[in-house]
Order: sequence, then structure tokens, then C-alpha cells
Amino acid sequence: MRNHAFGRTSFTVSEIGFGAWQIGGSWGDVSETDGAKALEAALDAGVTFVDTADVYGDGRSEKIIAGVLKSRGGNRPMVATKAGRRLSPHVANGYTKANLEGFIDRSLKNLEIDSLDLVQLHCPPTEVLYRPEVFGALDDLRRAGKIRNYGVSVEKVEEALKAIEYPDVTSIQIIYNIFRQRPADLFFREAKQKNVAVIVRVPLASGLLSGKITRDTAFAKDDHRNFNRHGDAFDVGETFAGVPFEVGLQAVEEVRKLVPRGASMAAFALKWILMNEAVTVIIPGARNEAQARGNAAAAELAALSAEVMTATKEIYARLVAPHVHQRW
Repeated sequence: MRNHAFGRTSFTVSEIGFGAWQIGGSWGDVSETDGAKALEAALDAGVTFVDTADVYGDGRSEKIIAGVLKSRGGNRPMVATKAGRRLSPHVANGYTKANLEGFIDRSLKNLEIDSLDLVQLHCPPTEVLYRPEVFGALDDLRRAGKIRNYGVSVEKVEEALKAIEYPDVTSIQIIYNIFRQRPADLFFREAKQKNVAVIVRVPLASGLLSGKITRDTAFAKDDHRNFNRHGDAFDVGETFAGVPFEVGLQAVEEVRKLVPRGASMAAFALKWILMNEAVTVIIPGARNEAQARGNAAAAELAALSAEVMTATKEIYARLVAPHVHQRW
């Protein structure tokens, strides 16, 4: 697995990381034991970047990570968490220094550390990105030693472009996959020019690009793929990358024809993302050890051909782009 410098920081991270949303909640029943084993398997496979959030299972994800890292000892991976979504209501005026510090203190306790490697504003309202005082507060918290670096997790390309206007924004987390290709049009170029780390989330479009989901797949009541298909709980772009379910299934069948013999569709989809040199790390989730190992194995696939990359762009343009391209 290749390693990349994490933007302007002192960290170097594996190109495939571990997304810890699934071990926190909103993906059906994942036991703490299975969650811990999934993380262990990822770390054993060479993963050195772990992404979580304070709202994943109301701190459950952070606590599982803390337990695993404490038991392993040795060199720690870079651990990123997020703050802001604990606000109720989730509005721009809530992004005060006092609130952010409270969220950060809670994450420090959950993760059992003294300073966060990276804290990310968790898909804040767009207005927050036009408030320099919010980023000033993060500067203060960094000077106080509670955080080492800060970034922003965004929904829209426009938000990403605005966020990197702030000189100390270290990283942007954004959705990018075969079904969400717009970040490569402009944002990736700007991020690379400013040496901003790019964290890619939802790389498998909530499992659609694993090729294992069918029209008959049943999702648990507490799985966001069941309750958030129309954006009832949070931005619809987080569920199946915002692609209408039936459209996604149709596009998957077209993508399936491009997968090399012997490779899984999931590994193919992850490798597709890694073909873009602006990407620092991708954070697929895993419910168990097998999924974690499968994600890491994507790094071993041979580079995809220009013909295959062109074919994926054609599938996107024809089937998917009309539903998502200008929205996010």
C-alpha cells in the first residue's frame, strides 16, 4: 500500500484508511466486538489513517478506536474526528468557540488522548464557511494544544473551494467515487495547488459499488440506507451518493462489465478513486474483518487503463450525472 504526505502536516498516511461510521451506528447492527475486529484487521493490513466523528453512535465509534489503539500499543495511526453535528438545531450560530471546545474536549476524553491529530467541521451549514471567526476559534484551540490540525468535511464542491481559502485548513473531506465525479473537475486541482489533503468518503456509494446490493436487499430499520434515501435525516448525498436507488443499480450493472477478472467490484471502485493523484486517502467503512481486509486489498490492484477510465466517465455522464452533478 502506498503512503502519502497528509497535506502540509507532518503526518504520512496510507492511501486506504478506515472509515469508522459503520462501527458507530446507522448501518444496522454492528457489535462492538465486530467493530473492533474490523479496525484491527485494517491496521494489520497497513492502514495508518482512521476517520471518525463524535456523533457516530454518540461517541461509540471514538471509544472503540481508543480501546483498540490502547490494546495494540506501538505506533499510532493518524486519527481524525469531526465536530459540529451535536448541535441541535444544527445552525451556523452554534459554531461558537465555546461549543467547538466542548465538542473537542468530549472527543479527547472518548479517544483517551491529549490532542486531536485532526478535527474537521462536520458538514457545517454553508454560512459557517463565510465566518472567519469560526476558523479563528480553531486557531485558538490549536494554539492551546487541544488540536494539531483542522479541516472541513463538506457536502458540496462549492463549499470545499470556499473552505480552502482559509490558509490553515489542512484537509477537505468530500464524496468522490464513480457515481460522484464532479470534485475532479476543479476542486482537486485547487487542493493540489494549495497542498491541501483530500479525504474521500462514501467511496462505495453506501455499498452500491460493492456490486452486492440488489432490488431485493433488505436494510435494517436503523440503517441510513433505509431511512435516509430521500434525505429525511441528513443530506441525501450521504446515502447511495445521492443517486436514485434504481438508477444506481442500473449503473452498477454497466460498471460490472469493466471489473478485471479476479477482482471484486468494491476493490475496482476503490482503485478507480486512487487513480487520481489529488486523493490523499480514502476511507471505506467495514462491518467486519473480511470487509476491512477486502478494502485494503484494493491497493494491490494494477492501475486501471485509460480505456476503462473513459468508460466509467461515459457511464457517469449518461446515467448518473443528470441526478447529481450540479447538486453537489
